[in-house]
Amino acid sequence: MATNAAASQKFVPVREVRDGLVVLDDGSLRMVLMASSLNFALKNQDEQEGTILQFQNFLNSLDFSIELHIESRRLDIRPYLGILEERLHAQTNELLQIQTKEYINFIRHITDAANIMSKSFFVVVPYTPPFAPTKSGFLGGLFGGKKNATPATTFEESRSQLEQRSSVVEQGLIRCGVRVVALGTEELVELYYKIFNPGELSKAPSSEILGDGRKTAQ
Repeated sequence: MATNAAASQKFVPVREVRDGLVVLDDGSLRMVLMASSLNFALKNQDEQEGTILQFQNFLNSLDFSIELHIESRRLDIRPYLGILEERLHAQTNELLQIQTKEYINFIRHITDAANIMSKSFFVVVPYTPPFAPTKSGFLGGLFGGKKNATPATTFEESRSQLEQRSSVVEQGLIRCGVRVVALGTEELVELYYKIFNPGELSKAPSSEILGDGRKTAQ
C-alpha cells in the first residue's frame, strides 16, 4: 500500500498546502477562491447584458491568467437525513412523529428517483515567483535550467504578490455581482482530495462562508 501511495504521488503536482496557498512542484503558488453562483436567467435583458459587459471588462483588465473550475457532484443527502432521524427519535408528539417520518421517506424517494447535483465554483489565481539564475550558464538556462534553480523571492514576498492578484480578481467579480472568499488550508486539502479521489463522497466546502460575511476561511 505504501509503495502504491508513493507511486501515485508522483502524478500529483502539489508539493504542499501552506497558509492557505497551494505550492506546486515547480515552486509556483496558487490561491483558490470559492465563488457564489449568479441567478443570470432571472435577470431582465438589460441586467444580463450589463453583467456580461462587466465580466468582459473584468477579463480584459487582467494582466495574468486565471482558471475557472466548476465542480459537479451528486448531492450527499445522508447528513441531512441523519439530522431528521435524530429529531424523529426525540419527538414526543405522535402526529409530528408521523409527519417527520413521511418527510424523511419523501426526501429519500426524491433523491433516489432524481440525480440531484450540487455545483461549486472556484477561481484559481496563479503566481510564479522569479527564479535566481543558475550556474550552468546560458545553455543550461535555455534547456531547463530552472530545474535546479531557487526562487529569487521569499515565500512571504510571493504570498504578497499573489494576494494582490487575488484582490484584483475579487474586486472584479464583486462588480459582476459574484461574492468570493479564499479557501483556507483545510478547505484546500479537502478540495484537492476530492479532485484526486472522485469516487469518494466527502463533505464539500461549506457555502456558509459566502453568506453574511461573518464566517471566513482561515
